[in-house]
Amino acid sequence: MAHESSFRDVSIRSGDITVRRIHLDDLWACLRAGYQDFNARPSFGVFLAVIYPLFAVLVTVLARGDGLLHLLFPVIAGLALVGPVVSVALFEMSRRRELGLDLGWRATFGFVHSASFAPILALSIVMVTLYVGWLFTAQSLYVGLFGADPPASLGDLWARLWSTRAGAAFVIYGCALGAIFAFATLAVSVIAFPLLLDRPTTAVTAMGTSIRAVASNLAVMTAWGLIVALLLAAGTLLLLVGLAAVLPILGHATWHLYRRVVAA
Repeated sequence: MAHESSFRDVSIRSGDITVRRIHLDDLWACLRAGYQDFNARPSFGVFLAVIYPLFAVLVTVLARGDGLLHLLFPVIAGLALVGPVVSVALFEMSRRRELGLDLGWRATFGFVHSASFAPILALSIVMVTLYVGWLFTAQSLYVGLFGADPPASLGDLWARLWSTRAGAAFVIYGCALGAIFAFATLAVSVIAFPLLLDRPTTAVTAMGTSIRAVASNLAVMTAWGLIVALLLAAGTLLLLVGLAAVLPILGHATWHLYRRVVAA
């Protein structure tokens, strides 16, 4: 504990962190390493037990809530914006496996008692703010195109989206705006959360380093974002069972992506 305190007394600045260039082959290597971490400490059942109740609650609230049905897809799609927050424990698990430490869930969540927790919490608030901003944007777009009248049912919503010009505009503009929010989330967080677990630094420095890493590897990081989006979509289509495996594998893989981008 004394070592931990002294380690955290020195805050690393952005200029002290070296960002490396990576290639597409590195992404596949990260996914393989992520699968190996998942296979070493399977968390499928844990994520399955969490995802199904959460999804059921969201669908129930949106389906029965007054005027919320049109936000069903934005709410589910936007969960990817807070995915890095949920994945912090997975990053820590990969870090501990790398060091040959205990991989139990209690040990994995030990970071909440360390000096890393405060900047991680601050960055998590930024992620939640982006998520709320996305939902506000989706709501504003819907009202701007359809007015304040909410859909009466899922069938009504489907008809509005796919049989009207306003619906086509909502889908196109919604996807474009969603891509902007998703890329902003990727740029701010993809390196930041693992960095905060690994080194003594601030949330601002971690976000700056993450943005710098994405800018230095723009094409490869964009490809990573597309891979994440496609795997999450595939997992969702498989009645969420696939998502319970995809989420932890991607979380572990992101740790290995951090290791390749940021020099030790």
